[in-house]
Amino acid sequence: MIKRSLFNDDHLAFKDAFAKFTAKEIAPCHAQWEEQGFVDRDLWRKAGANGYLCMSMPEAFGGSDADKLYSVVQFEVLSEGGFSGVGFGLHNEIVAPYLLHYGTPEQQLRYLPKLASGELVGAIAMSEPAAGSDLQGIKTTATAQDGGYVINGSKTFITNGWHADLVIVVAKTNPSAGAKGTSLFLVEAGTPGFEKGQRLKKLGMKAQDTSELFFKDVHVGPEQLLGGDAQKNRGFICLMEQLPWERLQIAISAVAASQAAIDWTVAYVKERMVFGQAVGSFQNTRYVLADLQTKVQAARVFVDKCCELVCVDELDTATASMAKSWCSDLQCQVMDECVQLFGGYGYMWEYPITRAYADARVQRIYGGTNEIMKEVIARSMGLHVPKP
Repeated sequence: MIKRSLFNDDHLAFKDAFAKFTAKEIAPCHAQWEEQGFVDRDLWRKAGANGYLCMSMPEAFGGSDADKLYSVVQFEVLSEGGFSGVGFGLHNEIVAPYLLHYGTPEQQLRYLPKLASGELVGAIAMSEPAAGSDLQGIKTTATAQDGGYVINGSKTFITNGWHADLVIVVAKTNPSAGAKGTSLFLVEAGTPGFEKGQRLKKLGMKAQDTSELFFKDVHVGPEQLLGGDAQKNRGFICLMEQLPWERLQIAISAVAASQAAIDWTVAYVKERMVFGQAVGSFQNTRYVLADLQTKVQAARVFVDKCCELVCVDELDTATASMAKSWCSDLQCQVMDECVQLFGGYGYMWEYPITRAYADARVQRIYGGTNEIMKEVIARSMGLHVPKP
């Protein structure tokens, strides 16, 4: 195997510490969280107290001024353990960065320290019942009124939605302007007219509190427009600027989960006996696993390079789309092949490979479907569909 050079000794020490935290605070509880449909809220406060939230935020806002590789370590540890219910990634590296990059100083001081401590849980509300990968198609509106805005609409498939104390809401402030009329709003739980729907029952990620959100005549002041007037109608631009990092996060978790699945399967086939010999001794088993390991090794090298690029703000949209689509496709292939090698036990929920199989499927859908990723890549190559 190619020795990884992405992490330094500090990153590895952080990995060891966070792995111990997951072993103590997450591993013993995750199965119960899957049954109840959400992670206990207390986990957020424990993570914040131990410095595991918003690590890449400035110290002035409660973070650690750490580079993004600390978050990469966290993504990998959670994915390797199959802890898909823990929504730290979106909280730390999607919600908080929007505030850091686009928020006013007042918004940053008001919210970032509480996100870092775990007092607040963050979510971002993009997807709607009729608008997922096509963010230009959102229908939620924010109409100027009485010096502020009135938000109306609904969102669905919102990660951390049920726990969320703070939601970044994507809404149209100028519907006639299409994408150029989109803005982002900071809506707090408990705001009149803002209601959380039921926790959605899903194929996988059963401990993740994914939910619907409803906005009916939600009045917010001008101070709740992310970035203030300077960012009004620039919401779509902000979303596009942050999507490469979001999509790379999916690729990172895909590779880590795939490697974990291979490791579980190798251990299993060495012990499982069929016709008097270990399953791992059959040529088909050995060749399948050799092929999967080769592909995962190649994916890891590519993703590690993408991580280097994102740390110096050089990761472009097309490359991130390649990483997201190829690695999530590979993840689903790995899980399917490994379940097959587990045989009947691969279909039993008590086995990590079974849960990993169910968790993997959404990776090809959220963050922009893989079909959209291919469209992004093709356009970067100068391949456009001619207008009629």
